[in-house]
Order: sequence, then C-alpha cells, then structure tokens
Amino acid sequence: MKRLADALRPSLAHAASVVKPRLTRLTSALRPGPGRSGPRPSRTGWFTASAATAGVALAVGAVAVAGPFDGAGQRTAERDRAVALTLARGTDHDGGGVRAGGPDPVPSAPPVLRALGGAAEPAKSGKVPPSGIAGVLAPLLADPALGDGQAAAVVDVATGTRLYGAHSGQAFTPASTTKIATAVAALSALGPDHRLTTRTALDPDTGELVLVGGGDPTLTAHRASGGWASLRTLATDTAAALKRRGVEKVTLSYDTTLYSGPSRHPIGVNDNLAEVTPLTADEGRTDGSNSGPVTRVADPAAEAARTFAGLLKEAGVTATPPGPSKATSRATTLATVSSPPLSDVVERMLTNSDNDIAEALARQTALASGQPGSFAGGAKAVGARLTKLGLPMRGASFHDGSGLDRNDRLTADLLTSLLATAADPARPGLRPVLTGLPVGGFTGTLAERYADGGAAGVVRAKTGTLTGVNSLAGTVVTKDGRLLSFAFLTSGTTDPQSAQSALDRTATTLAGCGCG
Repeated sequence: MKRLADALRPSLAHAASVVKPRLTRLTSALRPGPGRSGPRPSRTGWFTASAATAGVALAVGAVAVAGPFDGAGQRTAERDRAVALTLARGTDHDGGGVRAGGPDPVPSAPPVLRALGGAAEPAKSGKVPPSGIAGVLAPLLADPALGDGQAAAVVDVATGTRLYGAHSGQAFTPASTTKIATAVAALSALGPDHRLTTRTALDPDTGELVLVGGGDPTLTAHRASGGWASLRTLATDTAAALKRRGVEKVTLSYDTTLYSGPSRHPIGVNDNLAEVTPLTADEGRTDGSNSGPVTRVADPAAEAARTFAGLLKEAGVTATPPGPSKATSRATTLATVSSPPLSDVVERMLTNSDNDIAEALARQTALASGQPGSFAGGAKAVGARLTKLGLPMRGASFHDGSGLDRNDRLTADLLTSLLATAADPARPGLRPVLTGLPVGGFTGTLAERYADGGAAGVVRAKTGTLTGVNSLAGTVVTKDGRLLSFAFLTSGTTDPQSAQSALDRTATTLAGCGCG
C-alpha cells in the first residue's frame, strides 16, 4: 500500500495543482459578492453546480491515478473540456452560474484527492461497509430490464480487494467490453510507444512502386490529419523521392500480406466494421466520419491504393491503376508515415469503441507473439498475453478483438482484474487502458450518459451492446474518494435502452456510496 501511495503521490499532487485554480474560480463565482444581482437560486440548483464542481475534481483525481497528463493527448483534453463544460452548464444548464445569496461552496478537492492515494481519513458519514455493498447493488442488478442473467464484480483498485461479487466467475458474452482485454494484451505485447508504419518501396529491377500496409488502422487521407499518419504526406514524400531519381511515372501496386486468413469478420458485411486489412485509409468509411457505424467501401486496401495514386498525381507523379502485389526484399523504402504511439491508438479505440482499431490491435498482438495475423491468431495471442499476466482466465474465450463475435466469453472477475492491473504502479505501460475509457457525461460512448445522474465525470467505463447483451466495465470514484473497478455483465435483455439505463443507475449508485 505504501508503494502504491508513493507511486501515485506525484501524479496526485499535479492533479491537485491543476484542479485548485479552476475550483477557486468557480467557487468564487458561486459566492455572493458586490455587484451581483439576480434571482436567488434554489438550494437544489446550487447543489447541482456544487456537485458538478466536485465531480470534476474527482474526475481529474481518477485520471491522476490512471496516469500522468501528457502534452497533447486525451488526458489533457478531457481535463480542460470537463472544466469548461462544468462552468458552462451552471445551475440551470444555461451558463448562468449561481448568483448572490447561495450557501458557501462545497469542501475543497484536496482531501478527496488524498483519499485516492489512501492517505485521507475514512469517510465519517454515508459509508457503506464492503459487506453492505451487496445490499446496495443486488436490488439494482435484479432489475428485470437486465434480462435473465447477470454477473457483477467490484474491486478496490488501491488494495486489490474484491468488495462485491455475484456470479463473477461465470462467463458471459461481453460485447465491446472485450476491447479492454484487447487493449491490455496489445500494450503488453508491443509497449505504449510502439508505432505502426505504412511505407512505399521501389523495386530496383522492375521499377514497381509498392504501397505497403503496416496495419495502421488510423491512417487518414483527410486534408487535416489530426495528428494521425497521413496518406497525403506519404504521397508527397514518395513523389519527391521519385523525382530525385528522375522518375515521374510508375507502376503502382499495394501489399497487404502482413495479415493472413479471412479479412471479413464472421458477422459479415456490417456498418460497424470494414474488412480487416493492413492497408486502409479512414477505415474505409464513405462519409468522412471517424467513429460510429457507417457504410464501408467493399475493398479498403484497393480504395486506399487508388486514393494514393490520385495523391501522387497531385504531387507530379503519374501511376498506373494499382493492383495487389508484394514488396520484395530487394525493394528500397522511399518514404514512411507512422501512427502516434500505441498509447494514443488504444485510447481512441476505447473512447470511441472503435471495432476497426480493435481488430487491428488483436492482429498486431498476434504478430508480436509469433502468431499469424488473423482472427484466430489474434484470439490466441490475446488469451496467451493475459494468461502470462496472471489474470483469472477460467471460462474466458476469445474469437476476435472487438467483441462483435457472440462466441466471445469473459467473466466479471477477469474484467475487474484487467482494470486493476492497468492501474498497477508497476505497470505504467498499461495506463492508457484507464485513460482511454469514456468519461460519463463528457467523452466517447458515454458523452450523452450520466449527465443528469450525479455521476458525470466520476464514472469511466467501456460499454458493450449486442442483441440481448448489455455490459458495462470501468472505474468509478466513490464519494469518499476511492477508486473502484467494476464490471456488470447481462444476458437475455429485451430492451437495450432500459438495460443501459439500469446499468447506469447501478454505476451511479456505486459512485454515490462510501464503499472504500
């Protein structure tokens, strides 16, 4: 415990320094003062604003436990956006804020943040002992909206103690919560700094230019790349290299041999996932989007190569219509573009529940583990990596990386153990698994959830939805400042929206109890 507290102390101190000035500005705005006039707010309205303030403090504290703020990554963006949104919503969600006459603000954030590191005194009111958590959660999990089968587990991240379990060792179809396992396996196999590279190679004998797919699912052809690897940059750099050689016309081909086996997921043609190929631009999307379901092109690799040919032409090099080929060992690399670090790719995958990235990461895990870059190879490699980490694998079964395959099986024990392992100070490379989780009321697949339930900013969780299946797994900061990992799995649900609401109520209740 002391080692954990020591490891967390610098991050928590940084988080406190970040939150304090923002809380000071907001609480100053909440206090009565000269020159402030207007109707007196209701006590309910004031507590709403105060709760939002505390929620931001807790959210930043949770991120501090999860990992350091980076210079340009999601953690910094979420921190700033959380504060901005809280200030904008105010008492009546109209940006008006609380005017004169209200009570003093809620207690400041530092004691809450200290509690995350285990240094604060236990909460003295509203505390639910671990033995009482069952009394709080069991009735909620018995909601008929959650179908005919439920499993749940809650773990104190700081101590590793399981506070609650109900059928927690029983394997369920996990849907997209599978992505948590995929993320842990990929980071374990490749490391958070690994980058995925797309390149062009020129064969000295035939003069053939080959566009070689490196398995980067975030490669983009958009004019504004957003920091992701740019197909336009690759074309510009390749054209410049060819011109230096006096070449202005080439035979173009593309290489997708990095992966093997079927490229189509067992679900078939589906708006949630393109064909899985090591060469794709913008995930084969047809509407310019970067997340969510949408119609995909029939052959992402061929389409990316055709786009590349057009970009070469814009750069002054004419290319033949591209066809499939393989770069030989004699081919000379002309230009490369690489993805951001794997940590960023994992965060994007989890935040947006991106199936294309998930399947790519499963294949990359397979290749790093000496397995074929296929659905079967990825499933085998993910399972092997998690077993090596000493996680409870009994009943677990993987068939893909995204969770779209209904034959996948995970337990609540495994999901909470994955999250607790990602928070282990001894494994900082796994921290993106926590920082990538959507934030209730703010980001990704939880952006429109928890906004009115009192848990906005303190629940971070991966959702999972298939027909008859609803799941939720993530972390929550309780009102006494404890960071818990939780997993709720259900089967036989008939109303997805009602099931989702029931799971959200359960997570919100967990956030509101003193469960440390």
